[in-house]
Amino acid sequence: MSKTRPKHLALWNISFPLPAIVSGLHRISGALLSLAIPFVLYALAGTLSSAERFEAFRACIAHPVIKLALLVVLWAFLHHACAGIRFLLMDIHKGVDLPTARLTARIVLAVSLVLTAVIGVVAW
Repeated sequence: MSKTRPKHLALWNISFPLPAIVSGLHRISGALLSLAIPFVLYALAGTLSSAERFEAFRACIAHPVIKLALLVVLWAFLHHACAGIRFLLMDIHKGVDLPTARLTARIVLAVSLVLTAVIGVVAW
């Protein structure tokens, strides 16, 4: 008997549905936010300690790469919050049928991206 099954799971060949993508992004954004906590606390402590450290922080965040990184953290926060609300509603059995789940997944992606763009433009 010939075994032609793959020996590994090629995730890049699998077409995930949109609710699965939103769920995966929710996990990724949560991990990113957890990793960002020490940096945010260090920056907060530095900006509150002295005027010189505050000016150094302002100079640091003026760099475009740092601004882009902060924009990614902003998106992670907004996506995690929007998807979290969606999952809380699903926990109380609201929006669990397939058409509604697909619609709310689209809404979560759209709202998080639009809010990131609006806040990013205002803050940039």
